[in-house]
Amino acid sequence: MLRTPGAWTFVLPGFLARQPFAMLTIGIVLLVQHTTGSFGAAGAVSAATGISMALFAPQSGKLADRFGQRAVLLPGVAVHAASVAALITLALLDAPLWALVAVAVPTGASTPQVGPMVRARWAARLSDSPLMSTAAAFESVTDEFTFVVGPVLATALCTGVHPAAGLVAEAVLTLAGGLLFASQHRSQPAAHRTRPAGGARTSALSVPGVRVLIAVFLGIGSVFGGMQVSLTAFTESIGQPGINGVLYGIFAAGNMTAGIVCGAIAWKTGPRRRLLVAYGLLALATTPLWALTAVPLLGLTGLLVGLCIAPALITGYTLVESLVPASARTEAFTWLTGAVALGQAAATTTAGQLADRFGPSAGFFVPLTGTALAFLVLAGLRGRLIPPGTGRVAARGVGHRAPVTVD
Repeated sequence: MLRTPGAWTFVLPGFLARQPFAMLTIGIVLLVQHTTGSFGAAGAVSAATGISMALFAPQSGKLADRFGQRAVLLPGVAVHAASVAALITLALLDAPLWALVAVAVPTGASTPQVGPMVRARWAARLSDSPLMSTAAAFESVTDEFTFVVGPVLATALCTGVHPAAGLVAEAVLTLAGGLLFASQHRSQPAAHRTRPAGGARTSALSVPGVRVLIAVFLGIGSVFGGMQVSLTAFTESIGQPGINGVLYGIFAAGNMTAGIVCGAIAWKTGPRRRLLVAYGLLALATTPLWALTAVPLLGLTGLLVGLCIAPALITGYTLVESLVPASARTEAFTWLTGAVALGQAAATTTAGQLADRFGPSAGFFVPLTGTALAFLVLAGLRGRLIPPGTGRVAARGVGHRAPVTVD
């Protein structure tokens, strides 16, 4: 896969540009909780960031499909750095909650969607290739490495240097990494400025399978958001806030490990079935979190939850390549990334409120509820994940060199 012509020109810059992504939410939670003393307030500001990211990310993807990724990235990273600086200033000046929420909106809206852009570059080069599944696994591992490093780094900076240090580092890294990635314009997918012959452009949201995957990724977002706030509240309650990043890093390390394994396997079962199995296991793994009070058990269970997330994420992103036309793939990837952000935002708000009212462990009910509801949607609407022009029994090899598994 890495011998694909031009791959290294976007793999390395994309890796660097996405590193600060996982620092944003945890940096906001730690700073706002420090200045206000409330996990509920911290969750509300973080939620505003996530909601605006979820709403604006697909529009960013649509613009990138139409005008090119560079045209979207250059102004985006500048706005993001300025918005984060304003959020830090207001928080340190003890500004009212509404002011923090207001500035959190452009902070989330301008978050560069580097991950979806890298995936769109892979899809443009590996269209109809079996290596696309490997690329999806590789990107999931890269994302999860980000979620291993980001929370640990942000927590260390916020607790060891200054409560705002995590967000300062996020803004600087986003600006530098985003500009570097944008400079690699030769590897970006071709812009689709003109309308297709049929008339209107295809919207990724008009594809039924994408709407199902959005629900699936909302549930995954509830795990990320619920774990972040709940682990923060739990470690604060036992007087060991410094291990928060370590516990979340263990959770993300499980995700990364599973991504490596998934990328190494030549799957014989179809992606739709793999998604159902992986998601059912994810919902099951989140069940005992709320009842755990020992740090080792919580770390082990978090590791198991992480191991179940990667297969679902990888399979969901792999399905986009077969469900969505090339002219709308960046938009589709950003819808899924935005769904994770929206689920994370809702989860941070809800988990923060539950932690404030009922204790630190109450927030762990959020991942359980979110994944259970999403699994019900997935099971009921799984038929919409069949690629256009294929059927449930299209796997008999007619017109193909070898049998193909569709289910």
